Amino acid sequence: MKGDLFSSEHMVQPATAPGMTVENAKCIRYAVNGEMLARQGSMIAYRGNLQFERKGQGVGGMLKRAVTGEGLPLMAVRGQGEAWFAQEAQNCFVVDVDPGDEFTVNGRNVLCFDASLAYRIATVKGSGISGGGLFNSVFSGQGRLGLVCEGNPLVIPVSAQFPVYVDTDAIVGWTAGLRTSLHRSQSIGSMLRGGSGEAVQLMLQGEGYVVVRPSEATPHKPQQH
Repeated sequence: MKGDLFSSEHMVQPATAPGMTVENAKCIRYAVNGEMLARQGSMIAYRGNLQFERKGQGVGGMLKRAVTGEGLPLMAVRGQGEAWFAQEAQNCFVVDVDPGDEFTVNGRNVLCFDASLAYRIATVKGSGISGGGLFNSVFSGQGRLGLVCEGNPLVIPVSAQFPVYVDTDAIVGWTAGLRTSLHRSQSIGSMLRGGSGEAVQLMLQGEGYVVVRPSEATPHKPQQH
């Protein structure tokens, strides 16, 4: 076969190392030798001897899914082979988590991760309501984390002198060492008079980085069949 479709730009090459790599801007490849974890329904292709198992929710899992809005429903992938993961053609990125690090990320942006990573649910300090990224997954340990983002993300440095304010619907994640709280930018009277609409933001203080997607819209959720 000939044509642009079969050019080296699109042709999958053999994996050169185990674990996670970015196959292209919209897809992550994982060379599995043991076990890894991924978002349910995100596998688009695989080859080799692999088994896919839905992770049991349990009480803790049900709580995680409830508090993260869209939730973080996971599946375990076990065996030896290669699998490719994607989510609605969103852009893909890989984050390396080192011992002593923590990376907080919105559950909707998690695609896959090494089984060596641990994660827990954390509540944004000062928030009394759910939704809008106010509950997030905190990853720690050592390993790689695959993320998706609508468009190209912005990575904004945060310093003690310059806190950063982010729309709660646009937040992707942030590094360890940052303190979070909710910030109200206008009064109730201003909102009633038709203010800017940016009533509440997430304020991040300290030293680190915050990742923001270039969209405030809630991602479209496909219907389940």
